Amino acid sequence: MTLLPVLLAGGTGSRLWPLSREHYPKQFLALTDDNSLLQNTALRTQALPGVVAPLAICAEQHRFVVAEQLRAVDMTGARVLLEPEGRNTGPAATCAALLATELHGHDTVLFVMAADHVIPDAEAFAKASAIAIEAAKAGHIVSFGIQPTHPETGFGYIRAGAAVSVEGARQIAEFVEKPPLAKAEAFLAAGDYYWNGGMFLFRADVFLDEVQRLEPDMLAACQKALAEGSREMDFVRLHGPSFREARNESIDYAVMEKTDKAALVTLDAGWDDIGSWNYLAKLPDVDARGNVARGDVMFEDCDGTLVHGSHRLVTALGLTDTVIVETIDAVLVASRDRLQDVKKIVTRLKAAQRSEAVARPRVYRPWGWYETISLADRFQVKRIMVKPGEKLSLQMHHHRAEHWVVVSGTARVTNGDKVFLLGEDQSTYIPLGHTHRLENPGKLPLELIEVQSGSYLGEDDIVRFEDVYGRTPVPAGMP
Repeated sequence: MTLLPVLLAGGTGSRLWPLSREHYPKQFLALTDDNSLLQNTALRTQALPGVVAPLAICAEQHRFVVAEQLRAVDMTGARVLLEPEGRNTGPAATCAALLATELHGHDTVLFVMAADHVIPDAEAFAKASAIAIEAAKAGHIVSFGIQPTHPETGFGYIRAGAAVSVEGARQIAEFVEKPPLAKAEAFLAAGDYYWNGGMFLFRADVFLDEVQRLEPDMLAACQKALAEGSREMDFVRLHGPSFREARNESIDYAVMEKTDKAALVTLDAGWDDIGSWNYLAKLPDVDARGNVARGDVMFEDCDGTLVHGSHRLVTALGLTDTVIVETIDAVLVASRDRLQDVKKIVTRLKAAQRSEAVARPRVYRPWGWYETISLADRFQVKRIMVKPGEKLSLQMHHHRAEHWVVVSGTARVTNGDKVFLLGEDQSTYIPLGHTHRLENPGKLPLELIEVQSGSYLGEDDIVRFEDVYGRTPVPAGMP
């Protein structure tokens, strides 16, 4: 048996702003330990039987950070399926099943899960997964029901039915939409209702047969999107016009609520979808007054205050039930009972065309990353890191000149018709309109400071002539 983890990493949620941004959503954040949520999701599957390198599904704009994060935790052979736009979990799972059949065979078992959830109890997760794998091998399409801990109104519920032939698995008696509080309290008391955690496990052929029966147009659109898409390196890019023909629908509505093959496996492993900054309250208190901190934080006369600091000392004085989140370019201060309204702040920032709503100062690329240090009228200062053996595209700019200063490592520079090496504390000037390229020929990371000057400093001021990552012609904002 081959088990393929499928990591749904296409979200662009705003509930954890300012740490999460549209271009760097929460699945890429290290919130619970040194690994990101995406990395932990991939890692927790590795002890399961028959597991192979995962398949991540994400948007085009996130492809390089997904690939880099999986590489950083030794997920050799991981592939990234690129959606031209989000069409919900139904088409995503269908494309994953089609690709799994091509790569590993029709009887491949897929484990589809969101890449931005937390499941701290690894042993309980493994036990529930083992039951689900057996149920999937027996022809069931398995949904995981999360053991509820409180009457939650923000989740859908699944009611468990009679047992099936696989021990530990049950029929699904009913799917329930997000309930009002009174119903949620009744569900909790009943004992046979579980949160719908959005995790699924099934054989590729079984799932595709049901999609063919229940959603034939969706299957046809996904088959065409995969067949007419493109492949480069570890990326599989779906054909946009074809994929957009697939109905925007969840697995639950498209398949699970209609099929007679559905089964439920319960999971009691501390699952959390980290839906707001209140997740900090689940971390250990730092004092007897219920305050919680991540980072360099100092409390004075505070109660129930949650602080996440990233780049500097954060001090809190005389606060009650308050959340503070500090990043390098933005700070959130909010009452704990208003955290669901953080999205209103993000909406206002987007309306004002503020970059803080969309991007973080550090932007990841296949060759490394760059980080804006200072930006003003007619100049910008960036810190750039190029990984060993990697190179930027051969390019030129119409509106800006650049001055490069090497901080560490060795740079191979193409500047017009000259190619030369620069070491630490050496620099070069790239005049406006000159063809240029930056490479790292060494075995250590290359770091440099780039000073840009000119009338326009946008990332779309690039004419790209050659690129080893298949990025010609240049999309806006992809240096």
